Amino acid sequence: MAINWYPGHIAKAERKLKEQVKLVDVVFEVLDARIPASSLYDNLDKLLGNKPRLMLLNKSDVADPDSNSKWMKYLEEKTGQKVIMTSATSGKDISSVIKDAIELGRPEIEKLVAKGRLPRPIRAMVVGMPNVGKSSIINKLIKTAKVKVGAKAGITRAAQWVRINPKLELMDTPGIIPMKLDTQERAFKLAMVNSVGEASYDKIEVANTFIALVYERYPQLFCDYYRLKCETIPTIEEVAIARNLLVTAGKPDIDRCASLVLTDFRQGRIGRITLEDTPPIQN
Repeated sequence: MAINWYPGHIAKAERKLKEQVKLVDVVFEVLDARIPASSLYDNLDKLLGNKPRLMLLNKSDVADPDSNSKWMKYLEEKTGQKVIMTSATSGKDISSVIKDAIELGRPEIEKLVAKGRLPRPIRAMVVGMPNVGKSSIINKLIKTAKVKVGAKAGITRAAQWVRINPKLELMDTPGIIPMKLDTQERAFKLAMVNSVGEASYDKIEVANTFIALVYERYPQLFCDYYRLKCETIPTIEEVAIARNLLVTAGKPDIDRCASLVLTDFRQGRIGRITLEDTPPIQN
């Protein structure tokens, strides 16, 4: 089953961004640290122009630590932008985000003052694909859950301003997803991390693809978590039996198991997993 998903409110995001970017001084681009390449928006430079950008490698606390370091270095070298690793649960990284945002936006405020205008807070906006953790980051920044946070892809719809501190204001904007999920490999990875609407894919097929991929990359981690004696790629039926997920006549309940495996991955229960390697940097 091919995955195709592009809800109407997200289809409008690019047009809105071109208008909203005129209002801000700094852009926070949020990526999912488990799939940095697949959650990277290819045409963002065209939409943002020369706006200063800070890249947030989010959910790094559930991604492979070694991969985090490699991706951070790769993205900084490839894009020339500052990259900060952030967590969806810990707030210890937020002070660095605020400090760097103020530094990036300072030249714009200095231009205003030079023209005789009063200084104002630096204005920033958050962009990224659905469910990469944009609202969770904002909630940590303002230290209270004033922005709606949900587990459904694309739930944060209406843009709004929030005051971070006297020097920084933040506008949240709906997640961006490419006009086309250009490859099914990318589409499946986005589904694995819950960045694609559930109605758009077969969860059993996505779970099977995930099992094969994670077994290729972290065989011991996966097999130990589910207590499997793996000699070859485990099947979803084997996982269901190991977890005692059974239906009539003792048959494995692969539908429930697919949901379980994907939820275990998304919540970091299996372990710290990154599904993509850094590509070679081309000169």
